[in-house]
Amino acid sequence: MTILSLPLQNHLFSSTALPKPRRFPLCATKVRMSLQESAPSIAVVGVTGAVGQEFLSVLSDRDFPYRSIKMLASKRSAGRRFTFEEKEYVVEELTPESFDGVDIALFSAGGSISREFGPIAVDRGTIVVDNSSAFRMDEKVPLVIPEVNPEAMEGIKLGMGKGALIANPNCSTIICLMAATPLHRRAKVLRMVVSTYQAASGAGAAAMEELEQQTREVLEGRPPTCKIFKEQYAFNLFSHNASILSNGYNEEEMKMVKETRKIWNDKDVKVTATCIRVPVMRAHAESVNLQFEKPLDEDTARDILKNAPGVVVIDDRAANHFPTPLEVSNRDDVAVGRIRRDLSQDGNQGLDIFVCGDQIRKGAALNAVQIAEMLL
Repeated sequence: MTILSLPLQNHLFSSTALPKPRRFPLCATKVRMSLQESAPSIAVVGVTGAVGQEFLSVLSDRDFPYRSIKMLASKRSAGRRFTFEEKEYVVEELTPESFDGVDIALFSAGGSISREFGPIAVDRGTIVVDNSSAFRMDEKVPLVIPEVNPEAMEGIKLGMGKGALIANPNCSTIICLMAATPLHRRAKVLRMVVSTYQAASGAGAAAMEELEQQTREVLEGRPPTCKIFKEQYAFNLFSHNASILSNGYNEEEMKMVKETRKIWNDKDVKVTATCIRVPVMRAHAESVNLQFEKPLDEDTARDILKNAPGVVVIDDRAANHFPTPLEVSNRDDVAVGRIRRDLSQDGNQGLDIFVCGDQIRKGAALNAVQIAEMLL
């Protein structure tokens, strides 16, 4: 059993215990592909963050093949040591030279770092899978959810002799489209209305720590510490902390609008969103209303979703049991429930669904590693 010393990425909401260190199980009898000389060399940029740590978890869980792996972070984090898959690593400071000999780089260090170092890595022959918003709307950069639009990566493979950039969509967009796309393929979505209920994990490890700290403080009758968010987070909810734009929408909401159109390759689809922060430690929830071009009844929709890759249906009306953030935390699949006809529309032209997905897992790290798998 290998223990990674950096906490939080596996933590569910708890008012009692601190997060436990992430553990990476190994099968001693299994010959890992990672030992093969033909496997790619990897770099994880932003390895000390919540998503960076989840990159490692997913790489291990999915037996991703690599011959070497670099752990990269800021100068402040350089020198930290930890064990991953029974080998000790030292976190290295991110520099242009970091990408020499690196085949695939998984980035999750923020937009400014991606804008600076992403092109540098590409120039040195590295294929970059970037988790920030820096390149998502660049027409030359594919924006990919492997289950949704793998064709966007056509022509990008290891061994092609040059680097490339691939963008990971916003977590809310990924979670939404994992459920909406199978229905869109059958009946074509004309309009989509999304309301999100977003966990602390979407704002990183520091926000998760602050939610736990605030919860303790409020329960003890003390004023809450508000460093990450301006609002009290514990026992409260508020509009997403992204900047408000001139049209009244915030940046998170407009990401869903623009990214959906790019991923679906449909500039005419109408999308509107309201994004809310809720005091949940990990995993986002979304209420999604869909208007279709062709009729689609709820029974057919349920069957479509049951057979959709990466989707699990939790839709037990008799027991009033539907998806929750706790059920999907640390899980790969996106859960869908509350599948019902939109009574405000005539016939079967509309549906309401409720979706939950782990923001750090499928909403970030897993999606990026799946993209990397498509490069092999």
